[in-house]
Amino acid sequence: MGKYGTEKTEEEWKQELSPEEYYVLRQKGTERPFTGAYNLHFKNGVYHCKACNAKLFESENKFESGCGWPSFDRAVEGAIEYVRDTSHGMIRTETLCANCGSHLGHVFNDGPRETTGQRYCINSVSIGFEPKEE
Repeated sequence: MGKYGTEKTEEEWKQELSPEEYYVLRQKGTERPFTGAYNLHFKNGVYHCKACNAKLFESENKFESGCGWPSFDRAVEGAIEYVRDTSHGMIRTETLCANCGSHLGHVFNDGPRETTGQRYCINSVSIGFEPKEE
């Protein structure tokens, strides 16, 4: 067994994911800002990894940051792997699904000060949503 609970070959990922999902989740791409389905989505429920369905974020931790991507102030404990990212001439912290290693986005220290101070900036294409029963 490898590093992750869910491991597949790149061919398996290509077969299971749409081209855009594969580009973002497996090739560390980014969707255009203000285009994602979950940017302005504020329903009650759980956000999960689009690649492996692992639970990542709770809706009560989502907020409107104005950055153009879904933003959360905290993740489900143990759900995220953090990797130093020095691409594009910047130093950032990349967020990966801890279950399958898929790219989700980045986390920054400019989130709401009244909570964690963190802003998980996540690609909509990297996540799915399951509503909670009201």
